[in-house]
Amino acid sequence: MQSDNILKHHAALVDRMAGRLGLDLEEVALRGKLSVDEIGDAVLTCTGCSRPGDCARWLDAQDEAAAHPPGYCRNAELFARLTPV
Repeated sequence: MQSDNILKHHAALVDRMAGRLGLDLEEVALRGKLSVDEIGDAVLTCTGCSRPGDCARWLDAQDEAAAHPPGYCRNAELFARLTPV
């Protein structure tokens, strides 16, 4: 089982990435386009990433909204599915 600190760290990365992409995961879930389980799965997927430090630096370097996450993002497909066209 993942430690609470690791899960919290990756939950924050997922939330920050969604925000940079113009997504509010809570709002998307309330609209029925994403389940709470899918958000949890996204966090667990993120914990398997070998580059969380790079992700945090990428997020810190973004001054404005991004069109897409970095290529190594393990949740890129999910974010692409949720991003309005």
